[in-house]
Amino acid sequence: MSNAIPPVPPLPAQPAAEAARGTEPATSGYDPAADPDDTGVPSVAGSDAGALGRGFLRALFDVSFRTFITRRLASVFYVVGLIVIAIGFLVYFVGGLVQGVVALGYNVGGGISLIVATLVLVPLFTFLAVIVLRFLIEAVVALIAIAENTERTAENTRR
Repeated sequence: MSNAIPPVPPLPAQPAAEAARGTEPATSGYDPAADPDDTGVPSVAGSDAGALGRGFLRALFDVSFRTFITRRLASVFYVVGLIVIAIGFLVYFVGGLVQGVVALGYNVGGGISLIVATLVLVPLFTFLAVIVLRFLIEAVVALIAIAENTERTAENTRR
């Protein structure tokens, strides 16, 4: 029996994370680690803000739907959704407490039940609504990222 050390295989041209994303080796100029959305699609964050605005308007009125605006507006949709959920929370929370206090006057058990249910269920449903909103927005953004990556892959395979 020999105690020979087995040969060491050569290192790949790029790290596994970059290969899994389908990006070029680190010499290509695109750095996935610096990409804030972590989808592998180079971002335009470093470009001119005016050009970005013109690009947004051009994409908004693109009737062929070749340019996606959903990823740019996802944070706006999320904030608007959170505001709507917060308004709903306040309406139902205050309304439930007021109705519970009013019900105490003619039905003590019903009033206490309504107050306790409001204190427990309204925050729970609000929390679940925030989770569902986040899941839906992430799903749409993921679908758009898949579409953009597929389009980029198709462009690279045509050459």
